[in-house]
Amino acid sequence: MKLKQDWLDQLSQIKLPKSYFIAGQYVEAKQTYPITNPATGEFLVSMSACDAQEVNQAVQHARNTFQSGVWSRLAPRERKQKLKKLAELILEHAEELALLESLNVGKPIQDSLNVDIPGAAFCFEWYAESIDKMYDEIAPTHHDQLAMIFREPIGVVAAVVPWNFPLDLASWKLAPALATGNCVLLKPAEQSPFTALKLAELAQQAGIPDGVLQVLTGLGQVTGQAIGRHPDIDCLVFTGSTETAKKFLVYSAESNMKPVWPETGGKSANIIFADANIDQALDKAIFGAFYNQGEVCSANSRILLERSIAPQFIQKFVEKAKNIKIGHPLDPNTQMGCLIDRQHANNVRLAIDQAKAQGAECHSITLNLDDDLDQASYIAPTILTGVTAEFDIFHQEVFGPVVSITTFETQEEAIELANHSIYGLAASIWTQDIQKAIILSKQLLVGTVSINTVDALDVCTPFGGYKQSGFGRDLSLHAIDKFTQLKTTWIQL
Repeated sequence: MKLKQDWLDQLSQIKLPKSYFIAGQYVEAKQTYPITNPATGEFLVSMSACDAQEVNQAVQHARNTFQSGVWSRLAPRERKQKLKKLAELILEHAEELALLESLNVGKPIQDSLNVDIPGAAFCFEWYAESIDKMYDEIAPTHHDQLAMIFREPIGVVAAVVPWNFPLDLASWKLAPALATGNCVLLKPAEQSPFTALKLAELAQQAGIPDGVLQVLTGLGQVTGQAIGRHPDIDCLVFTGSTETAKKFLVYSAESNMKPVWPETGGKSANIIFADANIDQALDKAIFGAFYNQGEVCSANSRILLERSIAPQFIQKFVEKAKNIKIGHPLDPNTQMGCLIDRQHANNVRLAIDQAKAQGAECHSITLNLDDDLDQASYIAPTILTGVTAEFDIFHQEVFGPVVSITTFETQEEAIELANHSIYGLAASIWTQDIQKAIILSKQLLVGTVSINTVDALDVCTPFGGYKQSGFGRDLSLHAIDKFTQLKTTWIQL
């Protein structure tokens, strides 16, 4: 296992990207903005900030490339080989990509290296393998009629992705969009553009034609808005906050009515019954609440406990949380890094203070950080007990290492509490009564129910939510629906 100094030495050999990628080359924008290391506060680069004119140029290149057919009309098997090659290149450059990811967002290097980067590679490989296994249809018409149904690429796709899993979530959008023959404009979060820019280089090496994948860096209110309002973008897919998703829906309505597919906020409930395997539930509850610093849209940030087990569970949960190793993202022993920036960390602290003011009891872990780290960007795992549905923290997506604990008496009360949210992304149920679990899962208004685990997902299962967690699905073959249109061709024989 590499030590922290080994990673730092390797990082010193990497030239950090600072230009956006358009038509097969890196270009410096007229404007820039600073990128810093959230773990240390160190300035890294002045990153290109695309304006509306530069966005328009990228859209024109994408449109021309799409209409040329070099990708959209390429034989399915050839598209498959190029995307598989991209997956291979991601794994070949896994250490560099993991370093860029941890440097950008402050997550532990072991998570970047062993989870995020391999996950992105597998996503590209999975959709590559699907390309030559999808068939068009013949409708069941009268004997003297022939109705053929074709699935065609939608055209120019914009993918706007967040900073919590920069490359992994980008792959969820890019892989099915590219597999179906579209040209894509990738807008990474302003805080985390490094791996997206490296991916563009790898795509070029894989033989994907110039103009098929372009990366536009910049600020949301300028670059993002220009993308959302552009009349020649055919589809926009987005993962991020519910508030921003609503803006993209407005931009669509005010421009060309492009379909917008948002995957947004969450406040997932982790329902633990007295008949559960408590030890397993404890371990998974720690993971569900604090993995990736709690910066997970489907984080199990509301624990609902059957009242009879609450004292015992809370005591053990707090003790387990104390064992989480918090430190430098490039230390291989670190299990939790910093939050994305000082401002976000301060917002999380304000949410904790508000919960305490409303009567929550706060159990937090003492931080013991090295002097070279920015203390203001770190927040220890925080457990809030005594929380009821009247508390703001019960409803508010904090997006940090903060979990609230609420008790219930009956199954009906547990379901009512779980569904008492504007969000509906995910939920978990812990019980050894599988019949009870299945019956209750049907009553939860969420996209994914995990039984005797938390936050279960795989590339072959759809991911998305109900209510204000968005609509449409990432992952699985269902994701392809977002990037294609159905065309019926009818022949009278």
